[in-house]
Amino acid sequence: MSVYEARLQRDLDQIHDLVTTLAERVEQALENAVQVVFSGNEELAYRTILGDAAANRLSRELDRRCHAFVALHLPSAGHLRRISSTLRVNLQLERIGDYAVIISREAVQLSARPQGTVARELEMVANDVRRMLHQSVEAFKDGNGEVARATMHLADDAEHTMDQLYDDLMSGERAPDLKDLVAIFAIYSTLKRVWDQAKNICEETVFAVHGETKPAKIYKVLFIDEDNSCLAPMAEAIGRKSFAERAVYSSGGRAPAAQLDPSMVAFLDNHGLDLTQVKPVAFDPKPGKLSSYFVIVSLQGSVKSYLPKVPFHTSGLSWDVGAPPVGLGESETQQRYEELYRELTLQLRDLSDLLAGETT
Repeated sequence: MSVYEARLQRDLDQIHDLVTTLAERVEQALENAVQVVFSGNEELAYRTILGDAAANRLSRELDRRCHAFVALHLPSAGHLRRISSTLRVNLQLERIGDYAVIISREAVQLSARPQGTVARELEMVANDVRRMLHQSVEAFKDGNGEVARATMHLADDAEHTMDQLYDDLMSGERAPDLKDLVAIFAIYSTLKRVWDQAKNICEETVFAVHGETKPAKIYKVLFIDEDNSCLAPMAEAIGRKSFAERAVYSSGGRAPAAQLDPSMVAFLDNHGLDLTQVKPVAFDPKPGKLSSYFVIVSLQGSVKSYLPKVPFHTSGLSWDVGAPPVGLGESETQQRYEELYRELTLQLRDLSDLLAGETT
């Protein structure tokens, strides 16, 4: 090994040691914060809060070492990816340390410890979050992209789980007063942020090891109307044809008709959309089913006229595109469908741009 290679490896090892030390401090801070929630140990809470200053100093030193490495060694390929990922992981670990502080501060505000179903679910989520954080950190330190990929799958149902926890907080066994309810809600939300940051660490590991960047997110969109015979399936068909790069589309009705509107099917067929084998279906109003959708769009009335409650992580939109043609002559019917087609296409383009984060 040349002198240059030895120096490069030494600097990499020092950076690795700093990441390891910072990660250990952050993991311990999160462990302490969760313990405070259930024990009410205020001394431990304040030690955790004050200890964040040391973690911040480590984070700043890691940032300095990474930038010095780039300036000194002008890395490329794998070394550059590693340092670039380390800079982002450093930021994510610093945020998780801040989240441990937030949880500790909220925990000392509780007048009583969590009880019953809320306590069991909170403990379950906290254990899952800590396990995912530990696995993500170990994968990054070891440069193990496969473990990182496997760990990311632990987050697949995170939002659905959190939706259920929010529902439990707002009904049934709830905290004894509003102050405690708000504090527990904040603890849940902060744990979800830790979960997100741990997943980000996994994504940085995959990038550092394999050079794979995070793919564009694909969202689930549901169109709803009264009987799923015209407007909603029309929007679904247009979305699948022209805007499939950002979302997967489905539709459903409150009370499905026996068949799709034949004139609508014929109109779309002339636009290259074959719905001859499609039948109207009902959407499932259960919260557990609806929470899988990122956006729910009503095409007849408001979303809330169909759903008693829009899931916490779901956005509900109402598009006033007008009514489908009924009792009109053939030319008027075709004109009305053309108007609907254009309006739905414009609305879908706007939605696709929003999902993509496009700005003009």
